[in-house]
Amino acid sequence: MKLKESVRPISYLKAHAPEMIRGLADGSEPVIITLHGEAKAVLQDIATYEQTQETLALLKMLALSTKSLEAGRVRPMRQAFARIRDRMKV
Repeated sequence: MKLKESVRPISYLKAHAPEMIRGLADGSEPVIITLHGEAKAVLQDIATYEQTQETLALLKMLALSTKSLEAGRVRPMRQAFARIRDRMKV
């Protein structure tokens, strides 16, 4: 992605909002919106946003799992699955 080509001032967004949103729906790159020459927001399609959020959630789970492992909070697989089965019975 070439950021230079996807930077637009907020005045451009105001004047061309429907066109820009249609472009996002067609799979174009996210657009950086500036205010007084400073980047302030990113405009992207909903599918890309949802995918990004899911990816971040998975990375967070991985980081938490790694911390648990490093802290020694582990148990043998059989014991872990037995505990899960017991919880499901309740």
